[in-house]
Amino acid sequence: MNARDPWESLRNLTEARIALGRAGDGLPTERLLEFQRDHARARDAVHLTLDAELVVRDLAPAPCIVVRSQAPDRTTYLQRPDLGRRLDPADRALLNPGAVDACFVVCDGLSALAVHTSAAALLNTLLPRLDGWRLAPIVVARQGRVALGDDAAVAQGARLVVVLIGERPGLSAADSLGIYLTWAPRLDTRDALRNCISNIRPGGLGIDAAATDLLYLMREARRREYSGVALKADRPAAELGAAAGGGAAGGCATPASPEDCE
Repeated sequence: MNARDPWESLRNLTEARIALGRAGDGLPTERLLEFQRDHARARDAVHLTLDAELVVRDLAPAPCIVVRSQAPDRTTYLQRPDLGRRLDPADRALLNPGAVDACFVVCDGLSALAVHTSAAALLNTLLPRLDGWRLAPIVVARQGRVALGDDAAVAQGARLVVVLIGERPGLSAADSLGIYLTWAPRLDTRDALRNCISNIRPGGLGIDAAATDLLYLMREARRREYSGVALKADRPAAELGAAAGGGAAGGCATPASPEDCE
């Protein structure tokens, strides 16, 4: 009888690729096939086309505007990150400036799958909680990166921008959504001035918990008039426990670089 694998209990606690075993000088067949499957899922997520119309339908009746970045196609987007950070000039003209407190930008990033799975659900959970906030129409952007949100916010005159974007897929998650919050966005905003909530997905940070974290950061950014390294997600322990609500953990609400979406 084979001895019980001492790593089995740890494998049950994480999706990380640990204790894969050996078959001679290679991996067991089952683990190799799992790797190939997950690698294919990650590649598919990167190249999946954003269904902007689906996102708009899921967000109804919230007003939305569909735009493009300056990257004309997916290949260019992956090769020229700079083009994904700016709006196409013709589409930028669709965004009207106004006195708004915040704008939301939904970008495909490196996983349109994450956007299809979680972006509308998160916004539909959050928006009813934003009483008293003046909001611009939601921008849904194709071939967009994190800094495209700055461009959209400047075009709309928003004091704060929240970007929901698909994160770079890994071999354990191809559908992870990230959120980047920036107070007083400018076209030359540094990454240290952003806050991030990451790993929003089934099996990661739940929608309700992510929406509660984001609401806290939005309120604090508006109250203090800054974001990024200086703004901590240091809510009282009782509030943090209530926000978790028994959902899966695995996200963060910390100052962070958007490199996972770049």
